[in-house]
Amino acid sequence: MATEFNIGSFFARWIFAVALVFGTYNPSDYSYVSWVMAQSSTFGPIMALVGVILLIGWVVFLRATMLSLGVLGILLGGALFGCIIWWFIDMGWLSLDASGALTWVILLVLSFILAAGMSWSHIRRRLTGQFDVDEKDG
Repeated sequence: MATEFNIGSFFARWIFAVALVFGTYNPSDYSYVSWVMAQSSTFGPIMALVGVILLIGWVVFLRATMLSLGVLGILLGGALFGCIIWWFIDMGWLSLDASGALTWVILLVLSFILAAGMSWSHIRRRLTGQFDVDEKDG
């Protein structure tokens, strides 16, 4: 996946981002946050292990996204998707009264931004022919 980039590569990164975002939180009761906040659950090693795995996933995705897109790129991506959501609301396809639906859409947008951040170096190389070289300490 690292040497050749195609739509399947982006889709795989997006699937991992969806699993991370929706596994951490979603409006249904099937997420890590719901599991931890449930009155009937007691915090134990399995819950801690899942939390650490999710934290590792968030660190990897956020670090890659910050390094490749930067703050400006993330803000521009958020603005782009925000305008698209606004357009959907304006067209009547999405309602501000349906907070659950809006939450699902925002979480989906977050997964797209994370997947774009994980894929941006490959996308930019294909568009411009320029390579990204990570800085090395020492």
